[in-house]
Amino acid sequence: MIRLEGVTRQYTMGDQTVHALQGVDLHIRENEFVAFIGASGSGKSTMMNIVGCLDRPSSGAYWLNGREVATMSGDELARVRNEEIGFIFQSFHLLPRASALDNVAQPLIYRGIPLKERLALAEQALQRVGLGGRLHHRPNELSGGQRQRVAIARALVGKPSILLADEPTGNLDSATSEEILALIRELHAGGQTVVMVTHEPEIAQQCGRIVRLRDGRVVSDTENAA
Repeated sequence: MIRLEGVTRQYTMGDQTVHALQGVDLHIRENEFVAFIGASGSGKSTMMNIVGCLDRPSSGAYWLNGREVATMSGDELARVRNEEIGFIFQSFHLLPRASALDNVAQPLIYRGIPLKERLALAEQALQRVGLGGRLHHRPNELSGGQRQRVAIARALVGKPSILLADEPTGNLDSATSEEILALIRELHAGGQTVVMVTHEPEIAQQCGRIVRLRDGRVVSDTENAA
């Protein structure tokens, strides 16, 4: 499903070159639950951006579902991000004046899905994450955990092949974090492929596989008995 071979990513900052990734080889199979873990500056966020088709490697190759990303046009990449990848962010990124239902339905607009069908699919996704009773609430009327559930429903509404979660519990208290992690584990158990970025070992331990990065390199890649 996800295959990186010799992937590097460099950035130029002033007169310096930052080597964010240095020769990464990685293969993620369908229905895996993988954590990218490392300290700030380890390269884990750059890895997430490349896997999510938000950025391209400087060198090396990345295949997503059998297609080499470097061969895709900008429009094709946008379509892949919309149809094949569901994103969950630490800061939720919800539209503040839109209801939970409209926030979740938003990605479907770009697929040309009619309004009635969009709203029906959004309602199903919100039911799936336990928010069937909060369809018409705006983000400021929801708790942090509920806002993250809306964000998860939005990521799921298009039935993506991959769910990418970037520090999804970073803005939540410990009890709410466990609720969100339990929901993500439940989605994985239902067949969803999940890749999560975290800097917290206790969260990584809840994933089935832990890929540890340091200085832009994979330093360990272990199966987890969790």
